[in-house]
Amino acid sequence: MSRPQPSLRTDYHFFAPITTRWNDNDIYGHVNNVTYYAYFDTVANTYLIEHGELDIHHADIVGFVVNSGCNYYSPIAFPDKLIGGLRVNRLGGSSVEYGIAIFKEGEDVAVADGHFVHVFVNRASNKSVVIPEAIRQALEKIKRVE
Repeated sequence: MSRPQPSLRTDYHFFAPITTRWNDNDIYGHVNNVTYYAYFDTVANTYLIEHGELDIHHADIVGFVVNSGCNYYSPIAFPDKLIGGLRVNRLGGSSVEYGIAIFKEGEDVAVADGHFVHVFVNRASNKSVVIPEAIRQALEKIKRVE
């Protein structure tokens, strides 16, 4: 199996700072692999809140993660300053697949990258719904250019 190549900053359309925390480090002295998924979640939801008008506390619609994956290229550790990059790989009727990468501040090659799939659901019923128009418009703005 061939190893994928890390993403570049130019592959992404939205960026958000990520603050590492002391407890992100594991016994081996670097950020633990599961922590990257929290970073992915933070970057995607920051975009939805800031640009898609998502009210995480009161909206009838929420995004559930149904699939994710990550490739790791080089270690990071507290107190590294990071930047999360976000784009939309695929946009469906009720779901979106994001491409997400983590970069050390000031660097152009990802330390990790992967994907994250949100399905939008009604908060009360947990049934999938069509992506709300404000969110869809925001997602269209960061679609991957092929």
